[in-house]
Amino acid sequence: MTITYEWRGDFDNAALNALHADGFGHPVAETDWQARLRRHSLGWVCAWEDGSLIGFVNVVWDGGAHAFVLDTVVARHCRARGVGAALVATAAQQARAAECEWLHVDFEDHLRAFYFDACGFKETTAGLIAL
Repeated sequence: MTITYEWRGDFDNAALNALHADGFGHPVAETDWQARLRRHSLGWVCAWEDGSLIGFVNVVWDGGAHAFVLDTVVARHCRARGVGAALVATAAQQARAAECEWLHVDFEDHLRAFYFDACGFKETTAGLIAL
């Protein structure tokens, strides 16, 4: 089966809510992703297989040099097939095309190998305030 990746792909809110719940292990929400993305995102990448949404990553930005990867998610049944790395690679390519100079990501410790090894991010010093 062929997986396709689409920048600013047209998706259904219900499909993305279901994918997000599957990928992050929480109940299905009723988030209006389309409205959220229109307000805050440079773009997003959808991964499709046989017409089903199996992966997603959001790329938000500051309107200038900095873009940020959020909500990287792959359906559980599609993991370990390179889908996540391809989502992030497409996001990086499109952020570069938009003339962003930096692509940032933060993540939980168990995802270090994915972001550093599979996606090519470099470790940096950063700060965080829990709100």
